[in-house]
Amino acid sequence: MTASNAGDPAMDPGDARPDATDPDILDPVTVRLAQSGPSERPRTGDDAALGAHEGGAGSGIADLGQAGPGRGAGHAGSRERIAATGDRLMSPMPTDRLWGWVGPLVVTAFAAILRFSRLSVPHAVNYDETDYIKDAWSMLQHGVEWNPIANPAGYPPGQSYANNLLLSGGTHIFAPCSGYSCGEAVTHPEVGKYLIAIGEWVFGLNPFGYRVASAVFGSLAILLMCRIARRLTRSTLLGCIAGVLLSLDGMEFVLSRTGILDIFLMSFVLAAFGAMLIDRDVSRSRLAQAVVLRPGDEAGPALGIRKWRVLAGLLIGLACAVKQDAVWYIPAFIGLSVAWDISARRAAGLRASRRGGIVRDGKWLPLTLVVIPFVTYVVTWINWMVTQTGYYRDYARAHGVHTPVIEALYSLFKYHQTTIDFDIHLRDSHPYMSQPWDWIVLSRPVSFYYAGYTNAAGTHPCPATGCPPGPSWSQEVLPLGNPAIWWVSIPAMLFCLGWWLTRRDWRAGASLLGIIAGWLPWFLFLKRTPQFDYYSLEFLPFLVLCITLCLGLIIGPARASPRHRAIGAAIAGTYVLAVLILFWYFYPILAGQIIPYSSWSARMWYRGWI
Repeated sequence: MTASNAGDPAMDPGDARPDATDPDILDPVTVRLAQSGPSERPRTGDDAALGAHEGGAGSGIADLGQAGPGRGAGHAGSRERIAATGDRLMSPMPTDRLWGWVGPLVVTAFAAILRFSRLSVPHAVNYDETDYIKDAWSMLQHGVEWNPIANPAGYPPGQSYANNLLLSGGTHIFAPCSGYSCGEAVTHPEVGKYLIAIGEWVFGLNPFGYRVASAVFGSLAILLMCRIARRLTRSTLLGCIAGVLLSLDGMEFVLSRTGILDIFLMSFVLAAFGAMLIDRDVSRSRLAQAVVLRPGDEAGPALGIRKWRVLAGLLIGLACAVKQDAVWYIPAFIGLSVAWDISARRAAGLRASRRGGIVRDGKWLPLTLVVIPFVTYVVTWINWMVTQTGYYRDYARAHGVHTPVIEALYSLFKYHQTTIDFDIHLRDSHPYMSQPWDWIVLSRPVSFYYAGYTNAAGTHPCPATGCPPGPSWSQEVLPLGNPAIWWVSIPAMLFCLGWWLTRRDWRAGASLLGIIAGWLPWFLFLKRTPQFDYYSLEFLPFLVLCITLCLGLIIGPARASPRHRAIGAAIAGTYVLAVLILFWYFYPILAGQIIPYSSWSARMWYRGWI
């Protein structure tokens, strides 16, 4: 694996303003954040650091001159003009195709071993698993979520009869439900519970069965991270570093081993962003060919519906169907699309680049990034619509609407009205609740599981009143982010913001936009309580991208002096080693190992971690 391209100019060739472009480029705030802005200076070694750009080898640009005679490729000079246009739009992907897959797959295998090892530990229902694993099992058995059986009279307070029954091998854990709308009121959509249900269907209603889907998605997210960062930076080395960082984050690790929804949300958002990146490459390759072979007016040729944007719409729709929080990525990706399209047409020398990007490319955005996500989301509720026992399922019939399909959709609409209103106006307290500004500094992680023991084997639990005086042992599952990632991400974000403001680097802008879409909306609902630290998982990959971009700058361009590169590589390597050491240090409280109470206490750096 090589990092030769990691030192190419940080500015995208597509960001340079050709002499023929329209000087009156619109720069609204929503577009400027993600848009690769203009640069009127030549690219120099000082720009540099990262892998520059798209296209070239591996993106199809080298073959564009091979088009058939009917498309004008036979005209003298067309191949050269296509290549010249492509050079303005993009630069090559890394040529190490084999290592581009081997490296990420090795990192993914490392992450998967960590996540699948001792996946059934603890043999318990951890935190919100109490909701989602039973919902998933109910969907397998009944098509929709039913209410679990209540605790019998006199059952010990603080314990769940249904949870204890399923942990002992019982599967009949639901209250009787017949007729209409007797199911459980749930606030989150269906897809994450479908995925948990697949694991339960294959392996049974047990800790491994209800956690295996999370482990699969958490491991695949590492592969996505490697490949996305490689495409973003044009460096296989930096791509693998990004994957290693994500694999060693404690929050991602724990949520990859817990049967709740957030790891699926993060994975679908990350995959949608990856599809957007591929579309950026592919569309620029097509544009380089089209402006030469199909010249039109000053706005440039239309590229039609773009399949990678269709896929991005499908994936963001699935993310919304895990948790509706992902809806904020839809306007973010629309803004990103418009910015990238205008930038590409401007770099291609099209004077009406704004009109071409907004009208000719943008006219399909309502379909690809609005209609397709919406239809995808609605389709995922098909199980609720074809059954009768789902909560609120008979609302339409009870209010005089009996038309097939329409009555199901109307009931679904009213159901969403009630759940969204409940979610927005929720006012409750919780010992582990936090506010969005707490998340980035890791001040209040949520303890998913804790037990105390009077012996090292964990066979003698302490009473509910606490462990007696004398030696004791602790077992905890705490989704604590790696401090070397989360705390370092603060200066990394600030640097990327400055980098975007001064250099208009599109990579920094896109990474920051991913953080904004996942984090900023929570500041709009501060009165909505409780909120929890692990909600930040959805934008964690974008924090990692910001750090990776900074590491690329530290390593330096390929043309830098050997001393510069050696020092930069040593700094980056030391940082990755620090991340690894901290993951190893906190591993016992991430993975539910039984350790002496003194060892557990030593890892509680803040009172807020207890």
